[in-house]
Amino acid sequence: MDSLPIFIREQAEGQLLPWKRQIEATERFGVTLAQVEEVALERSILPARYQRNRNAISVSDQLTLFRSCVAVIGCGGLGGYIVEELARLGVGRIVVVDPDVFEEHNLNRQLFSTPANLGSAKVEAAAKRINDINPAVTLVPVQAAFSPENGAELLAGCNVAVDALDSIQVRLELAEVSTAVNIPLVHGAIAGWFGHVATQFPGDDTLQTIYHSWKAGKGVEQSLGNPSFTPALVASLEVAEVCKLLLGQGTPLQGRQLMIDLFSMEMHVINLIK
Repeated sequence: MDSLPIFIREQAEGQLLPWKRQIEATERFGVTLAQVEEVALERSILPARYQRNRNAISVSDQLTLFRSCVAVIGCGGLGGYIVEELARLGVGRIVVVDPDVFEEHNLNRQLFSTPANLGSAKVEAAAKRINDINPAVTLVPVQAAFSPENGAELLAGCNVAVDALDSIQVRLELAEVSTAVNIPLVHGAIAGWFGHVATQFPGDDTLQTIYHSWKAGKGVEQSLGNPSFTPALVASLEVAEVCKLLLGQGTPLQGRQLMIDLFSMEMHVINLIK
């Protein structure tokens, strides 16, 4: 390990470390790609895969992302896009929680679903996909349903939780557990041409306010359905919120709800705090 930093400095090209040199480092020094990435970033050398990030995200910010952990609860329409975008962004550890397997009706919108994956666990498909696109990222697949009983354990060590669920009841439970473990929650929901995004900080009652009139059952997505484009957009907005939270930059949607109407191509923000 003592020679790894020297190797990285010598092999960097204009403060960028090419992929082939990262692979060579793992073979020469018996380390993981994650270790290579961290050593490079600590020395302000950027793995070349992130070079299009650097005008928006500094090298020190990239190191912060690498050292962060995000829990994504749900790995379906929203969750698949969220997980992939977090991995491509360079978040170093992603915990993905979902009890389900792929079914045929998932094929229209869920990023990790393919005919070959039907009947396979969603979290295992996520793990394989992320290993293919960014093997420096550690993805922890948890094939289980989130609940108040296991929630604190699932979120332990995470910096942010992300809601990619389709159950209002479980969303509210996730909000409570996130507050209990003192981490922010980025919430997103979709239905047909519509969606919304909000961020709840510990101690806020954001989700309780949004769903104050809910009584029982799932949301309107059951009747409106979900085409392919709605989850992709809302997931991207959620990932943008996560990135701001991890870096402590920008203005999060705290106390606000971003409403999205793709049919009319309109977006507007509602203040949730009276």
